[in-house]
Amino acid sequence: MNTDNENVNLIFMEFEEELKKATNHYESELATIRAGRANPHILDKILVDYYGTPTPIPHMANVSVPEARQLLISPWDISNVKNISKAILASDLGLTPTDDGRVIRLTFPMLTEERRRELVKSTRKLVEDAKIASRNARRDAIEALKKLKKDGEITEDEEASYEKEVQKVLDETTEKFDKMMDEKEKEIMQV
Repeated sequence: MNTDNENVNLIFMEFEEELKKATNHYESELATIRAGRANPHILDKILVDYYGTPTPIPHMANVSVPEARQLLISPWDISNVKNISKAILASDLGLTPTDDGRVIRLTFPMLTEERRRELVKSTRKLVEDAKIASRNARRDAIEALKKLKKDGEITEDEEASYEKEVQKVLDETTEKFDKMMDEKEKEIMQV
């Protein structure tokens, strides 16, 4: 929103930045949920000791999807194959890596109905967390607008108008979260 009041513009910029952070976090969390198909992003949070530094697997190896339910991990330094395999086994992915000394293969088994429902439940928890973060950002923006009104920088009508605009932006973001959740649920439940 662009107004003549610099403080109002700042409030909206901070609000939209917080919504963007919540959206990006939600997207990255959704990407790590295993849905029965090979998804390289599930490896993003697995850290491997790489020359003394905890490093995500995609930063030390090429990860490809040769088949719909298989990941192929090709470390840039083949001396790290065992370390990567150990890190995957120690993670909560529930996958067993197989390696031939040069590359690692991860085969994704078909998900059971029960596991699919658990994943859908965790997806719904993620969307609720994202919505809570967004509502907190709305609360902060509205409090800042109330302070501007109290300080006499904006009128009561302007405050009401800005609050409606804040709510409109929040509603659009919430709708986006719901669409993302619906898409992920369809992906998870697809057999």
